[in-house]
Amino acid sequence: MFEFRDPYYLLLLIAVPFLAWWYYIRKGRGSAHLKYSDTGLLRRIGKSSRQRLLPLLPVLNLLALSLLILALARPQASSKEQQVTTEGIDIVLAMDVSSSMLAEDFKPNNRIQAAKSVAREFIKKRSNDRIGLVVFAGESFTQCPLTLDYGVLLSLMEQVKIADKSWDGTAIGMGIVNAVNRLRDSKAKSKVIILLTDGVNNAGQIDPITASQIAKAYGIRIYTIGAGKQGTAMYPVQDPVFGKRYVPMQVRIDEETLRKIAENTDGRYFRATDTQKLKQIYDEIGKLEKTKIEVKEYTHYDERYLSFVIPGLLLFLLQVILANTYLRKLP
Repeated sequence: MFEFRDPYYLLLLIAVPFLAWWYYIRKGRGSAHLKYSDTGLLRRIGKSSRQRLLPLLPVLNLLALSLLILALARPQASSKEQQVTTEGIDIVLAMDVSSSMLAEDFKPNNRIQAAKSVAREFIKKRSNDRIGLVVFAGESFTQCPLTLDYGVLLSLMEQVKIADKSWDGTAIGMGIVNAVNRLRDSKAKSKVIILLTDGVNNAGQIDPITASQIAKAYGIRIYTIGAGKQGTAMYPVQDPVFGKRYVPMQVRIDEETLRKIAENTDGRYFRATDTQKLKQIYDEIGKLEKTKIEVKEYTHYDERYLSFVIPGLLLFLLQVILANTYLRKLP
């Protein structure tokens, strides 16, 4: 960037056109005159090179003056540098994929589709955070380790499917422990688990409260989300005679345990009864867990007045030399 440190000196440039006008009206005044009976011969001779160059003297003066005024205004070239310090957050999404997540009370989707859709939006809004994905039903697996490559993470999330009968169930404690394993060696100052489930812990070797105490020991905060509307939800079943049909399923969420897990780790418990509420919950968690970004800006100034002073002085010196030598005028 180019700027003038003392721009008020530029007001002196207003005098330049007035000086030019003064030179113009002064032209010819104070010169010696000779009278001739016939000037036709002089007209035929024409102007000499000296006569043609005489108007150059005031031009040189005006240019020199303009350059010196610009130098007075202290022209500077400035360059800015930024030092950006980011302090990302490590987040593991722990998602229940038990068969009950097929319940269709999150219209127009079922619970698992709504959970994946909202989680995708949450990921796309993050930056500089490592995010991982853990899924759990009767057992727990790491779907994606902590990564900054959100494209890979989103692709792996698309592949998440409901657990089959061989490992169906709800092992909330195992889901937490698996997520803790992904975060325990993290150097991030903020480590977070967002756990979403629609049921009651009924599987796994570690109970949820013990798992939350392990998370607390590693400085990990857990936000728990209970997914499912109050009362009953329609659940799809395959009938060998009539094909797919829906049966009412009682919604059973262990809110007391989920609330205790959050309290143990300085987190919060949320209840999502529809897709819109689930979006609001993820947005609120996003506001609570903000990435820290510090920006320090440095500006370096390079004085450029010599670029105007030197040419100005040279033009002024050239005018003096020409006025006293080649373009010298005799009275």
